[in-house]
Amino acid sequence: MPDTHNVRDLGGYASRVGGTTQWRRILRGEALHPLTEDSRAELVDGNLSLVIDLRGPHETGIAAHPFGDHPSVAYRNIVLFDALSPIAMAQQPFDMAERYCEALDRCGARFAEVFRAVIEAKPGIVLFHCTAGKDRTGVVAAMLLATSGVSHEDIAADYALTASAGGLIDHLRNRALAAGTDPRLVERMLASDAETMEAFLAYLDGAHGGIEAYLQKIGLTAIEITALRDRLCT
Repeated sequence: MPDTHNVRDLGGYASRVGGTTQWRRILRGEALHPLTEDSRAELVDGNLSLVIDLRGPHETGIAAHPFGDHPSVAYRNIVLFDALSPIAMAQQPFDMAERYCEALDRCGARFAEVFRAVIEAKPGIVLFHCTAGKDRTGVVAAMLLATSGVSHEDIAADYALTASAGGLIDHLRNRALAAGTDPRLVERMLASDAETMEAFLAYLDGAHGGIEAYLQKIGLTAIEITALRDRLCT
């Protein structure tokens, strides 16, 4: 869609459980308020069933969400982790990988809510997003792909693709610099290095025993974990 920069499909990745993740099942993206009527119609015609908005109230209040009251597309606002919003990250120095790992430790209940929303969605496409489609969206995408048996290497490469969303990154950079944010902090905030995601995945394995153990720890049952995997894989 020409009015977005970072809406991507999680389909096409090889899975260790066999086959590949399926196309047109789950999309990841950035803020959707710039969508034109034609782009909204394209998503609806493609059988979009649920939009999960991971942003906090300081972000959702900027503009009305195009699917906030849509007659045929469900909308859920599940505030994942405000410390991963661009506004929060522009306030003080931080380590991106550490912040992602902190989300694992602190936001189990919210992750569970997101994953149950995916499981319970009506048949069709689920699209989840934040502001840039990189951080909150990136960790959720990583966990969905890990649940589906995708390799760490491919998950990290998927995360790094945000760096190619030049128009979006330029817009966010200019907005942050205009607000007086330290340029070095801006570049760190906007980076999407594969190494950052590799560190997150290593922490998921080392501190939490891997994705399945983590999902069980935050309350998902074996039946729910299978249903979550099936949403993307079958």
